[in-house]
Amino acid sequence: MSSLFPSPSAGFDEPFEMLHACHERVERMLHLLERLAAHLAQVGPDTQAQQAAADVLRYFEIAAPHHHEDEERHVLPRLRAKGLDELADRIAADHRRMHGAWLPLRDQLFAVQRAQHPDCAEWPAFCALYRAHIQLEEGQAFPAAAALCDAGQLQAMGAEMAGRRQAR
Repeated sequence: MSSLFPSPSAGFDEPFEMLHACHERVERMLHLLERLAAHLAQVGPDTQAQQAAADVLRYFEIAAPHHHEDEERHVLPRLRAKGLDELADRIAADHRRMHGAWLPLRDQLFAVQRAQHPDCAEWPAFCALYRAHIQLEEGQAFPAAAALCDAGQLQAMGAEMAGRRQAR
């Protein structure tokens, strides 16, 4: 259930492509979460469901926080510099909402790992929130922020993103 397709790849030398690749991974995890809910309804929290829950947990506990931090350090300040404060504020508010929506879902996925059957009623709202956020960033925020970056700034951005991950 958890192996979908090969992961999209991008390197830190292309930071906006890396942010886009992270969005592709988020979409894969959201799709896996939706498949997991259907699987739980049909089969229950079997071994396959437990592995899928572990995969979703690992992504949203480790990779997603790094991604949000990347955006808050590198995208939002550029949006503000361009006078797009409202867009930057909305993205920051989305990050807080997504984190708040994640916490109960996280507990439910831990329950799946313990072979318990959680209430998956809030999972579609979590997926919808993330998808709307990705659409906003891909359609407006990333193009606006990237337009303000020269080659040196992109290199520094990528190096900082990579360094932060190695330091943890």
